[in-house]
Parts: sequence; C-alpha cells; structure tokens
Amino acid sequence: MRVLTGLCAAAVLAAGVVVPAAATAAPARTASEPQYDYAGAIRETVWVDLGRDGDGDGVPDRVAADIVRPKEPAEAGKKIPVIMDASPYYSSVGRGNETQFKTYDAQGRPVGFPLFYDNYFVPRGYATVLVDLAGTNRSTGCVDVGGNSDVQSAKKVVDWLNGRATGYTAKTGGTKMSADWSDGGVGMIGKSYDGTIANGVASTGVEGLKTIVPISAISSWYDYYRSDGASFGFNPDGLAQTVERRNGGQDCSAQNRKLAEGATENGDYGPLWAERDYVANAKNVRASVFISHGVNDLNVMPINYGQWWDALAAKGVQRKIWLAQTGHVDPFDYRRTEWVDTLHRWFDHYLMGIDNGIEKEPMATVERQPDQWANEATYPAPGTQATVLRPQPGRTPGVGTLGTAGSRGTASFTDNPQAGENEWAANPSATSANRVLYSTAALTSPVQVSGTSSITVTATPSTSTARLSAMLVDYGPATIRNFSGPGEGIVTGTDRTCWGSSTDGDSACYKVTSADTKKVDYTIISRGWADLANYQSLSREAKLTPGKAYTMTFRLASTDHVVPAGHRLALVIGGTDNGFVTAPANPPKLTIDLAKTSARVPLVGAVPARPWTEATSAGPLAHVPAAAHFDLR
Repeated sequence: MRVLTGLCAAAVLAAGVVVPAAATAAPARTASEPQYDYAGAIRETVWVDLGRDGDGDGVPDRVAADIVRPKEPAEAGKKIPVIMDASPYYSSVGRGNETQFKTYDAQGRPVGFPLFYDNYFVPRGYATVLVDLAGTNRSTGCVDVGGNSDVQSAKKVVDWLNGRATGYTAKTGGTKMSADWSDGGVGMIGKSYDGTIANGVASTGVEGLKTIVPISAISSWYDYYRSDGASFGFNPDGLAQTVERRNGGQDCSAQNRKLAEGATENGDYGPLWAERDYVANAKNVRASVFISHGVNDLNVMPINYGQWWDALAAKGVQRKIWLAQTGHVDPFDYRRTEWVDTLHRWFDHYLMGIDNGIEKEPMATVERQPDQWANEATYPAPGTQATVLRPQPGRTPGVGTLGTAGSRGTASFTDNPQAGENEWAANPSATSANRVLYSTAALTSPVQVSGTSSITVTATPSTSTARLSAMLVDYGPATIRNFSGPGEGIVTGTDRTCWGSSTDGDSACYKVTSADTKKVDYTIISRGWADLANYQSLSREAKLTPGKAYTMTFRLASTDHVVPAGHRLALVIGGTDNGFVTAPANPPKLTIDLAKTSARVPLVGAVPARPWTEATSAGPLAHVPAAAHFDLR
C-alpha cells in the first residue's frame, strides 16, 4: 500500500539539500503537512436555507452539507479553509471510479465521505464539505439541472461559510448553526455534474470562493444536450429524475415538466439554456480555475472546456489546465501521484496562501501518448495561429486535397442516418455516398492543433431539413488510449494505494489503474455537428428551401493534438453522425460549394504546399468505435 505524505519535504531530502542548523529564521512553509487526527475529526451536517420553495410544499428549501473538519484548530480558535464538492449523485449513482456513496450512522451523522479529499486534506488543516444539491439525498427542494436552484444550492453554502446565510442543525426546525470555524475561503472541486456546479457558482462571482477545479465539467448545458442546433437526442428532465431517486420523497414533477418543456426538441437555444450558460457570465469569475478534461470525452464534449477557457482568458482569470487522451475520466484515475501533488499545491496556494510557485509553472499539461506528458507555457500552445484550410477537388469524386489555397467546384453526398464517423473516415481515398473528404499531403514536420476550430460550410439541401457534421482526422498509425472502451482509457486493477488517513467507515485506499491502449491507423481529433436550419441564428431555426444554398459556421471540439511528420491532416464533412445527433425528418442530398467552404484551425506549424494525391493514400483503416453519449456522471 502506498501512503502519500509530504511530497515537497521528501523531494528536498531526496535532493540532498541540507538546512544549516544555525539558521536563525524558520524556513518558509512550502506545503501543508498532515498534523491533525483524522479519526477524531468533527463530523456534522448543516442544513442551509435556500430562501426558495422549489418543491412547492410551502416550506423554504434546505440543502444538506456534510462536513468533516479537524477538531484541533477549532479547539485552538484557529479558522480553516474549505474544500467543497457539491453533487446530485451522493445517493443516486455514486462518485468516483469505485461508485462511492455517502454513509451515515444510526443517528444520521456522516461517516463515509466519497473520494479521497477528506482523507488527504483534513489532516492537513482543511475542512471537507460535501453538499447535496436541492432535491437530492438529504436536501429538500428539486433539482433543476444546472439552473438557479442547483447553483444556489452550493452558493448558499459558500455564503453560510462566510456568515451570510442561515444554517440549521436539522432538515426541518432545529437550531441555528454557524460556521465560526471557517476562515471564509472555499475551493470547489468535482467531476462532471459536480465540476459543472463549481463553474456555475464561480460565474456568480460569490465572495469567498477562491478557486475551482472543474474536472470534465460543463460550461453551458446547451452544449451538453445540443450542438449548434442539432440535438443529441436526450433532455435534462431524464437526468433530473435519475438524481432525485432516494431523496426525501418530495414531488418534483412540476419542475421536471418545466425542464421538458424548456428543452425544445428542435435544438434552438432558448431561455432554459440561457439560464444554464455559465460562459455568458465568465466576466463575474473571481476565483482561479484549474481545469482537467479528456480531449476524447464524448460525454461532456471538449467544447465545454474550450469555450470556458477562452472566456476566462479574455477576463484575465488565473488558470491552469490538464488535457488527457481519455474519455470521461478523473485525473486521480489516469495520473494519480502527479494529480494529488499538483492539487495539493494548488489548494495550498489559493486557500492557505502558501508561496509554492505553482502559479508560475507551465499553464498547460497535455498527454501526447498514453502516459507521456508535455508541458506548454500557455494554452493554446505558444505560436498558435488561426489557419484557414480549404478543400479542393481531386480526380476521385468527393475526395481531394486540403490546403491554404483557394478552392473551386462542388461535391455531393447523401445523408444516411445509419452511417457515422467511422464509416466516413475509413477508405479515405475512395468515394463515399455519405461524406466528402479532403486531406493534406504527408506532413514533412509535425503540426499541432491547439484550441478550438470552426468550419464554414455552404451547402444546398435537396429537402427542407438537414444536418451537418464535420471532423478533423489524423491519418497515420498511433497508439492511443482506448477512450471508447469500458474504462474510457483506463483499466482498473485490484491492488490499492492509499492517499491520506482512514477510519473503519471511510477508507483512503483506492484501486490502482493503468492505461488501456489501442493501436489505430487514424485518430479523430475534433468533431462538430449542426442543424443547417439554424444557419442564421441558434435561437430560431428557419425553414430550408430545397435547392437553395445556405452558409453556416459551427464549432468543432477543442483539443490539443500533434499530427506527426508523415501523417496527414484531413477534413471530413457528412450529414447525420449516427450515435451522436438525431436525424432530420427528411434526410437530404447535400451539395457542398467548395469555394465557400473552409475550416479555421488553430495550428502551430504549417501544412505542406505540395498537393496530396490519391496514389499515395492509405487503404482501409481500423479505428476504435464511436462512444455512445452517456448520462452525465
């Protein structure tokens, strides 16, 4: 069993540094050290008044926040900071790779806290607070899937920790309870829905929230359920019903109907989505932000981290990012030792004020190959330039070259809703009835795609309904994480490593994981989807006239990927991407005007000038299958 303790101190000893015995001043503290008794920590619950009645029972809602904090600072009158994870999942689907739930003793006092945050950080002088969103577990009210109730569920706890909200010792009635032990500083963390709530709370600008660590998190709920007018085929009321299981039995049917009615099937961006768009409120963010996301996350699409990052950058927010080749995976499960160390130093700096230099370290850490990482000074990478790539026709219909020169001609394909990205990417030198494909020549030097791409397509549909899909593909052999496998890029073993202190009811030990890899001949590095009917506006679709050309610009997923020398970078355009977006009522034949179609790609390096020829293209290629779009976990 591995037990992680003071990494910075251990590094000093390993380096052979000797501190003079006669030093007159104590050395500056570089890390919080385990010094408090975890087994004897205070474990308690506060119910914080939300000031709203989301379940319509005539009583203001209260959210339950389970707390574990060291008793020694409280006894000494010392105030401490808080690490908070606000979640709807503590009694419904569980947390972490091992599906942990909260547990309580016979008197209802918290015993088991999911994940390692309490085990590791409480002995180091932090409190850990796990919040049940309204409508889940022991909180009253109703979930509204990223809306005001969800965000206020966590924000009000931040307010309570700063003396601005009222807390009670019980779900109903009870006596008032203060957080006189809190120094007011809060760091929010969480994966998926939990990290999404951290984004939402940060976007309110609440005082006291010092930092957030959103892992595989949503920044705009529209982009979880829709993509530029296209629908992924499921809606927020289904998720609400999932997370409301095992709550207190409150009737949330009215709230769920609002979710169903607000999420219109046509994919338009309306008031429901605007309320859940945190990117629009990035200007309010005061907290520092440490993002982690999988560039192959097909659950919470990478566009979510990309647009959030860009909005934060525009406002000068202090930030850091880790990008992995995984799907929807926590960094604790793909790079455990380095993640715990980095997270420890991040919280120490922003919550305890320890001058450890983490804010001066490289901004971005990117997985280039499984378990091979590279640091970048910035993200997007230094030297990135937006490069316009244009498709040019070749001798084979629907297949041609991709470069920076102007284009001409047209190309056509028929939308087949039963086909998708893997069928489109296979046999890149051959005509396909269902897509068009344009590729650079073999690269003479690596090209890095770093940031968020977009594509402008001018298309003429043969019917009044049409979907568009596009993707960037790296053609060439590679070993990648098997992000579409059952572990989305990891394999879980049986041995365990320990990260902090344990009790009988709360273990600090977790199963080890390793990379699940796969050899492929091409890698899809970015995807995007759209409904052509939203060519003018995401807020209102227009009826398409068959035979008329329409121009639409839509986004491709954010990424950071190096296309090696000898590989080719390709642009593929199709209709309905099976397994991702829903099909139009009448799938059309689409004719693409190549002179008015282009991709805007953030590149470090340049594509070669010499044309690609079909004679040098690859034959049939193997690839991992497309991952399904999952419920948010």
